[in-house]
Amino acid sequence: MSFRKTNEITLGEAIKALIDTYNPGSRRKLSEAGMMGSWDKVVGTMIAGHTKKMWVHHRKLYVEVDSAALRQELVYSREKIKKSLNKLAGEDLIDEVVFR
Repeated sequence: MSFRKTNEITLGEAIKALIDTYNPGSRRKLSEAGMMGSWDKVVGTMIAGHTKKMWVHHRKLYVEVDSAALRQELVYSREKIKKSLNKLAGEDLIDEVVFR
């Protein structure tokens, strides 16, 4: 009886390998996009509704909100928000959250 080693991998693993091979930096961008897609799960629909714009630059997540009072309240929760987003992403993607 002969057991052969197979080269079977999941489709997800194959896609990740393909992305890493042809454009290594894009995997981080995909992870960042997924993390920002989880914004409403972390902060709730009310705060997500007041969010105008989000972007990541040099491991900082910038969040533009439409209310100065809300922005001030979010500043007090930014460390908790950062930890929650990184936990959902499964890796430390951001070092800081900046509210504007």
